[in-house]
Amino acid sequence: MSATAPGPGRLVLAATPIGNVDDASEHLRRLLAEADVVAAEDTRRTRALAARMGVEIGGRVVSHHEHNEAERSADLLDVVAGGGTVVVVTDAGMPAVSDPGFRVVTAAVAAGLPVTAAPGPSAVLTALALSGLPTDRFCFEGFLPRRPGERARALADLADERRTMVFFEAPHRLDDVLAAMVDAFGADRPAAVCRELTKTYEEVRRGPLAELVAWAAEGAVRGEIVVVVGGAVRATSASTADLVAEVLARADAGERLKDAVAEVATVAGVAKRDLYAAALAARSR
Repeated sequence: MSATAPGPGRLVLAATPIGNVDDASEHLRRLLAEADVVAAEDTRRTRALAARMGVEIGGRVVSHHEHNEAERSADLLDVVAGGGTVVVVTDAGMPAVSDPGFRVVTAAVAAGLPVTAAPGPSAVLTALALSGLPTDRFCFEGFLPRRPGERARALADLADERRTMVFFEAPHRLDDVLAAMVDAFGADRPAAVCRELTKTYEEVRRGPLAELVAWAAEGAVRGEIVVVVGGAVRATSASTADLVAEVLARADAGERLKDAVAEVATVAGVAKRDLYAAALAARSR
């Protein structure tokens, strides 16, 4: 497409692989080859990605990152207004989601210029799907504040959030963040730490927050990190006796006692440890 074509062109937010280059879409390949301008968070990484994909970038490649996005947006939209195609890419995943892209999109919308997307890999949705936690309702919280006090306040505000929560986090802060989540959400809150998604050393650790804190403290955790945390469960009005009766009925039907306790406690919003002790006491009578 030519920047001299009549009428407005388009701004395209294009998702790039979050790890495995084989996840790159044909749409992305075509856009990189045909766009007038490729606005890249890191131009070297984008050129390297294109090389691994076997694609020759046909247009100009310009930097577009958090430090220059405000001033760069006007130049990019001039290309779109002149009839050209501008493709915005980040180092991994979808632009504008905890990555550059939001400012140029809002500017394009305000100017009445066409904006579209080439969807693709998403660390948020991949981690959510692999977490084993409820996926019917969720919220994305991005990166938590780095300062402990601000982080604690942010998590305290989320203590009663009933949707599954998805966070991005740096590996060197993971143990501190998980410990802060224990303080805010409780040691038994179910969670998952997803590391290096779609890459060779992909790993998903699932369990109560207290177990994940212990795991993270064992050694340095490396790679890109997504933390998924189960939402708060509404307090139950059922008595302990009722809950114990349900646990024992499920155990009598063949379910492992620990599994029955975990399921009933999660639904009821009570501590697994206390319910397990009560179930054992009732069983021994």
